[in-house]
This record gives sequence, structure tokens and C-alpha cells, in this order.
Amino acid sequence: MADSISRLSSHDGLASNVADNRYVKLNVGGTLFHTTIDTLSKHDSMLRAMFSGRVPVVKDEDGWVLIDRSGKHFAAILDFLRDGSIPIPDCRVEVEQIKREAQYYCLQDLIVQCQTWLDAHPRFDLEMPLIHRVPTVYTRQDAEALIKQSNRPVIKLFINRHNNKYSYTINSDDNILKNQELFDRLVCKFHDRILFVKDVGSESTEVCQWKFYGKRILRAEVCCTSIVYATDKKHTKVEFPDSKIYDEAMSILCFEDRGLCARCGENSCLSRSPSTFEPNLAIYSNIHAEEPAKIDRD
Repeated sequence: MADSISRLSSHDGLASNVADNRYVKLNVGGTLFHTTIDTLSKHDSMLRAMFSGRVPVVKDEDGWVLIDRSGKHFAAILDFLRDGSIPIPDCRVEVEQIKREAQYYCLQDLIVQCQTWLDAHPRFDLEMPLIHRVPTVYTRQDAEALIKQSNRPVIKLFINRHNNKYSYTINSDDNILKNQELFDRLVCKFHDRILFVKDVGSESTEVCQWKFYGKRILRAEVCCTSIVYATDKKHTKVEFPDSKIYDEAMSILCFEDRGLCARCGENSCLSRSPSTFEPNLAIYSNIHAEEPAKIDRD
């Protein structure tokens, strides 16, 4: 092994060979590159130090100079050395990776170029608001228009206690509150993936009902209201089928368009603001936005 890899310094043959042959062979993390000493020496960097003899380098038995770094972005490093700038990819993950490579090779101008792009494209997940706005609709037309406009799956909770014609069973009041609390918890957890709508209109005869939409089509519904008969009169019973509601909420995510980055497959690298996902509520006169869910930093 000692014979196959030799360490070269400014007193070894690499510097003198380069003076005769301007091309060098680089093995960067297993990826092979050919370039010239002129290219590697254009900027004051670690590469200039390596090939000016100031820093020892390592060659294998075939004459390839070994650099123990990933070769994924080394072509971008070479392009920057040749041209003084590079086209920045539209992917935050890749820009951060290029910046790390630039830091390793001490290319200050490339570091600044990458950081400028990162500052102009803040992370999507850091922009999410701590208060999540939920549109509240009063008419079926407004609800349908809102669902039609959304590019995300939609969960709509219909709550209207005034539709009840009879007295409630003993647990119905508690179950109405439990349905609303589950709705708020789902908002906190999936606010960036699902559009939540609260319907308090009078165009339905239900008291409590969940509807789940994917690709603007009704995919499932869970009715929580039923009529039970006692010996003397009818009663309205409101149930809380939390397992079924949660299962339908998870199923509706199958219709989600995540909008993942085509380059790295990550969602967090996208530089979108939360308004990208929100429908334009201003065009609906009967829609109001309430704030049911808050995230505590603690």
C-alpha cells in the first residue's frame, strides 16, 4: 500500500511535472476529473495551495491526485474557478451542499454567492405562521368555491347546533366539543398539507358532519348525528367516531400534491411562502377566517 500511494510535497515531482504538463488528474471521492494547473490556481484557495507546492498532496499508483471529498459538486467548483461564478441551482439543499464544498476549498467568492441565494430564498418551513387561519363559510356555494380553488386535500367540518329539532342525548354536547377539538388538533398537525374549512351554514340538516375532499372531489364523509327513539319522544345523538375520522384524514393525504423538489426530493428546500397554499379568501364575501389553533413555542 505504501508503494501504491506516495505523498508529494513541493520538493517532489508533481510541481516539476506540472510545469511541463499543464493537465492533472483528480480523483475526488471516487469521481475522476481532468483539469489544468492554470484553472486550479486562478483563485486564492486550498486548491492553489495544493498545486503550488505549499500543501502536500497524495497520488495513487496511476498518478491520480486524491482528494477526500464528495465529487458530486466538484464540477461546479471547477466551473467557478474557470468563470468566476456558476448558475445557482433552484434547490436549497444543493446550494447548501455547494456552499459547504466552497468552505472546504476556501473559495470565499463562491461562499458569498451561495449565501446571497440562500438569503433570498428562505426555508419554507421557517416561514410557517404560528397562528393558522381556518376559513369559516356560511353557504354551500362559498364552500364549494373554496374547495374548487384549493390545490390541496380539503377537510370540512360542518357544525350547526340550530339544526337540532329534538333534545340531545346525555353525551351529545360533550361529543360536539370533542369533534371541534379534534378538528383543531388536525389543523395544528396538517395545516401545511390540508386545507381545513369550518362550515356553520344553514343549508344542511346535519348537526355535525365531516367531509373529505381529494383533487376537488368528495372522497368520504363521516356523519356524527343520528336520531334515537325513546319511549316518549325522539332524541338527537351526536357521536365522536375519532378513529374513523382520523383514518379518513390520513387517507385523504393520498391525494396530496407535495410539490417536492425535483432535484433533491425534499420539501423543506422549497422557497415558498405560506400564502402559496392558501386560497384567496378576499373574493368570497361570506367567508371569514378564524384562528382556532396556536402553536406554543415552549
